[in-house]
Amino acid sequence: MKTFAPVLPADPLPGHRLRLENVLRAATMIDPLFLDTPQFNCEPLGEALSCSLTCKLETANPIRSFKGRGAGYLVAARTADGSLKGRRLVGASAGNWGQALAYACRSHGIPLTLFAATTANPLKVARMKALGAEMVLTGNDFDAAKQAGEVHARATGGLWVADGLDPEAAEGAATIALELLAGTEKPDVLAVPLGNGALLTGIARWTKAVSPSTEVIGIQARGADAMEKSWRTGTLLFPPSVSTIADGIGVRVPIKEAVDDMRGIVDDVLLVEDADIITAMRLLFRSAGLLAEPSGAAGLAAIQTHPDRFSGRRVATVICGSNLTEDQVKAWIV
Repeated sequence: MKTFAPVLPADPLPGHRLRLENVLRAATMIDPLFLDTPQFNCEPLGEALSCSLTCKLETANPIRSFKGRGAGYLVAARTADGSLKGRRLVGASAGNWGQALAYACRSHGIPLTLFAATTANPLKVARMKALGAEMVLTGNDFDAAKQAGEVHARATGGLWVADGLDPEAAEGAATIALELLAGTEKPDVLAVPLGNGALLTGIARWTKAVSPSTEVIGIQARGADAMEKSWRTGTLLFPPSVSTIADGIGVRVPIKEAVDDMRGIVDDVLLVEDADIITAMRLLFRSAGLLAEPSGAAGLAAIQTHPDRFSGRRVATVICGSNLTEDQVKAWIV
């Protein structure tokens, strides 16, 4: 239950693609199951990482990730404006976005086809199917499956939606920052995982409006750094492949709109190694009793491996997903 009444802040970037008023609208349209998630100062983690650390836990929901916010708002908004009337929704996912779309589409009675790579996490694929999505497995990675999905949507008249491309995904994710920054004491710095960009840009957009002095840092796997390099150089860069255990942020083809959304609101992007992500997952489990998939622990990995950026500061991070197979738990955590 909400303990605050959010208000529309003054907008420092009135021409930005992501609208602050839509963040407040999203908070009224997202399934309450995904809102008002736990956030707490984790003293054992803070002691281990030499900072005051607030964890925003986005895994205690039916799909075990934050994606229910953005997907829920997108499907609700497209249902309300009539663009989904008589049409099938088509998307692509490494797993968590697809589960969120499937959950939202099932709630609204919308048929859904999802494309995923043949290498996708089998647990996530099974959950997407269980939630009612028609699954098509194709391509060696997420972006190859995404390309096939776009072609299919054009050929069949389906409504194509993409995490990071559709602004509603980021505006829904921004409700995390709305809750995280509701108190009077604001964090000095946020460490936010960066994949297609919806989580980072949504959080950064609201944060820079209500707490401009808070530093917003995106965290990306070094083996999948297309978004980081594209943002830093100002040119979209397309590596031939990605190599990371963090499938949730393993993006090979950056989205121009998401890269543009980062400008003026994201202060930096840091890269982390897979080995550091595993160390962070184990630390989270030992110190807080929490399970996180690799992308969900990326922020902790950065805090641990870049102490010059976080030590001694008030830090917050989002534990954004916990969809792990039994074999992954045994390999990375136990």
